[in-house]
Amino acid sequence: MADIRGCYLPEDLYYLIEKHVWAKPIEGGLVRVGMTAVAGKLSGGKLAAVTVKAKAVGQEVAQGKSLATVESSKFVGPVPAPVTGILVRGNDKLAADPNLAITDPYGEGWIAELKPSNWEVEKSGLVTGADGLTAYQKKLEADNISCA
Repeated sequence: MADIRGCYLPEDLYYLIEKHVWAKPIEGGLVRVGMTAVAGKLSGGKLAAVTVKAKAVGQEVAQGKSLATVESSKFVGPVPAPVTGILVRGNDKLAADPNLAITDPYGEGWIAELKPSNWEVEKSGLVTGADGLTAYQKKLEADNISCA
């Protein structure tokens, strides 16, 4: 895991940098989705709620469209899908403790799981690995964002 401007970012995830969300292929052909540590910092650092769109479960969510909503004292906004896919489920643990999305964004604080419609094509529009971390660092520097 890299520390970039105080923001922790794992190298093995696929990032949609502009939206501060990540995707990770998991078993069963699914993709797990979550917010980055950067998104947690931008939201104000304490969430009141994370709500996966219940009406969307079983429906296709297009890349960049909202699959959940986060709410803090400073912010209410969407969690966009990093890839197009059928929304399979949300993370039930977030109902009891929405701050898991901030305190453990890459572990227990994931937001939702999707069955991607075209992972092989859409993942090429995401960044990952060392190149992804370099691109994220440039974005944080350009926008003067720090998690420290």
